Amino acid sequence: MTTVERNQSGTDHQPEERESVIVRFAGDSGDGMQLAGGRFADATAMAGNDLATLPNFPAEIRAPADTLGGVSSFQIHFASRDIATPGDSPNILVAMNPAALRANIGDLEKGAAILVNEDAFTKRALMKAGYETSPLDDGSLDGFQVTRVSMTEMVTRAAEDVEGATTRDIQKSRNIFALGLVSWMYDRPAEVTQKWIEGKFAKSPVLRDLNLAALRAGYAYGETAELVGTQITVPAANDVPPGLYRNVNGTQTLVMGLLAASIRSGMNLVLAAYPITPATDILHELSRRGGHGVRTIQAEDEIAAVGMALGASYGGALGVTSTSGPGMDLKAETIGLAVMLELPLVVIDVQRSGPSTGMPTKQEQSDLMMALYGRHGEAPLPVVAASTPGQAFEAAIEACRIAVEYRTPVILLSDNFIANSTEPWLVPSAADIPAIDQNLTTEIPADGDFLPYARDERLVRPIAIPGTPGLQHRIGGLEKEEGTGNISYDGPNHERMSQIRAGKIAGIDVPDVEVDADEGAEVLILGWGSSAGAIRAGVRRVRQRGIPVARTHLHHLNPLPANLGEVLRSYKQVLLPEMNAGQLSKVLRAEYLVDIKSHTNLQGRPLRAAEIETAILEVLGA
Repeated sequence: MTTVERNQSGTDHQPEERESVIVRFAGDSGDGMQLAGGRFADATAMAGNDLATLPNFPAEIRAPADTLGGVSSFQIHFASRDIATPGDSPNILVAMNPAALRANIGDLEKGAAILVNEDAFTKRALMKAGYETSPLDDGSLDGFQVTRVSMTEMVTRAAEDVEGATTRDIQKSRNIFALGLVSWMYDRPAEVTQKWIEGKFAKSPVLRDLNLAALRAGYAYGETAELVGTQITVPAANDVPPGLYRNVNGTQTLVMGLLAASIRSGMNLVLAAYPITPATDILHELSRRGGHGVRTIQAEDEIAAVGMALGASYGGALGVTSTSGPGMDLKAETIGLAVMLELPLVVIDVQRSGPSTGMPTKQEQSDLMMALYGRHGEAPLPVVAASTPGQAFEAAIEACRIAVEYRTPVILLSDNFIANSTEPWLVPSAADIPAIDQNLTTEIPADGDFLPYARDERLVRPIAIPGTPGLQHRIGGLEKEEGTGNISYDGPNHERMSQIRAGKIAGIDVPDVEVDADEGAEVLILGWGSSAGAIRAGVRRVRQRGIPVARTHLHHLNPLPANLGEVLRSYKQVLLPEMNAGQLSKVLRAEYLVDIKSHTNLQGRPLRAAEIETAILEVLGA
């Protein structure tokens, strides 16, 4: 049965224009919600809207079907203006089964639309989702606009003309039917998805024809059934800079940044990694680019991976390793070795909820203290943080620049949200990407002695690739004698070398923070990492109330920008939202002796604009 709502007069509705819409697809992990959401996002990008997405994966590899633990979702926020987040509360939830409805209903505001696959609401599925009665019939959804569609039946009808389609094939194409239906509801171009299907299933005519039939059936159903009373259109964004855009996630841009750094430094890129959620896709992405001077190695464990990357750096390559929190624990000793050797090394930490296995597919920013201090001995190193999927490109280049030019390991912090969410990215001009100076020593010094631990004015030591004639030198994890690099157990020398290594890191040239401030602002909203979008959106909401505020965002967490202390002291109050228990606020309080109010979130989800707005108003007493 299908429930269709019409206006009182019974006449057709005209398309309704809105500035922004938030759509969430949700279903079992085998229902293809990520695929449907990704195709919808691509069509939206082609339509010219600004957008931001939030994929949400179950942690289990394959949870039991129709259970809450197996629910997968994909949210997209698209608008005719610049947007900063995937949105707080969906305007419409597409629920493919009872578990998807139950897992997501709490995020909806009253009046939101719910589109359900009615065929999936069987007694067994309801029981597995924890429902005693069907929410479609017991009145519990009376505050929402509910549309019931027999998706399985509709796809089965659409497949009647597709010879060779199996029942399993039909079940798996329900997501494409839902995609076609929602594409009509929100005036998305179906041609983009149609071309993708034709390419994806070019070698399988049955699957190609079945999915095309499902897409067309969903789109046609929307046209004929007048779903949710009207079709909604969101005009193309008109406030974004012109240029060539790609719809990307943070993993893709991070990989492109590594490639750009490799090219601009003239160094071959070597990535050694052990698979771990959510960092594994970095290895996947780079492994497809072996023809660009790239070497990828899937190591047998985390320790081997970082050792291989450090060895590649010793041989003159750009050594990179990627992991998440548990892998960082294992890599700590070799990162300390890189500090002692003073060799370039980029360590990418795609943060997730911890400790231990924690919630491996959820968001968190809780590895900051480990990045700053998680090594034995005095072993400071630079820490760079990406803030958005697009900015991950710049963050990767910056991490490589610092590593190469200052002969140091660098930790690059991303997180699950940045890695998997997508946004339109303005592709930069190759001419605008700065060169990275490897500055190798290739000739014997005039005095005949090569001193591997001599220093320039930045306290940076020279590097000679092993095997360069006349430049043989000693290297290892034992303390170095100043200048010569010989093994030294002399106490004053160890203290001096520790101070030199720390001084080199402290002296790294990083840009000052820039503040976006209203005249008369008394509160500064400070952020780092993936809180950038939520802070920007929250500040925008407060400004729309007529309240002046200021905001700034950190990309360099060690060393901190030189003007940061002055900026913090310029405001009566500082609010710092983080997806942890307040780690950066502790660091800044200790460093600058300023009172920082911490807003924390440890729920495994990104910060939301509404909670930032509320936190700002509470600080202001408004």
